[in-house]
Amino acid sequence: STSLLRCSGSYVSCCRICVITLAEAHPLLQNGKKITSVNYQISANCSRLQNKVSGKSKRGAQFLTELAPLCRISSSDGEEYTIYSCIRGRLIEVNENILSNPSILQEKPSTEGYIAVVLPKFEESKSVTQGLLTQKEYEEVLLKRLNSSS
Repeated sequence: STSLLRCSGSYVSCCRICVITLAEAHPLLQNGKKITSVNYQISANCSRLQNKVSGKSKRGAQFLTELAPLCRISSSDGEEYTIYSCIRGRLIEVNENILSNPSILQEKPSTEGYIAVVLPKFEESKSVTQGLLTQKEYEEVLLKRLNSSS
């Protein structure tokens, strides 16, 4: 079964690979917002597009902390959202398809509209998976959040 990470819409496969997506409750997926652009350039010296991975040990992969920005997403109302990794590990790939077609982030957020793939450190992968919510638990958290704000 697929589990969701608490801090974002991340999915973890049985092979420890984490697919970073927009969570269903993210503001970009609410209220008819239109995504206009995605930018993997994090700072003057850091672009996630420069990530070059090779070999079984994933040499060359950028190391991410939980608070490492992955990309910035802009919407038609002028808002900009920074999407964070939320997982410590190696950046395996970013989804370059969302650069030319940012609408797939909204149309297919949990499949073709993924943001990045991260491989947690082996010794930390168990603690990552223990911090996950099932789809049902995630929906309960959203419901509680909605009820507390109304």
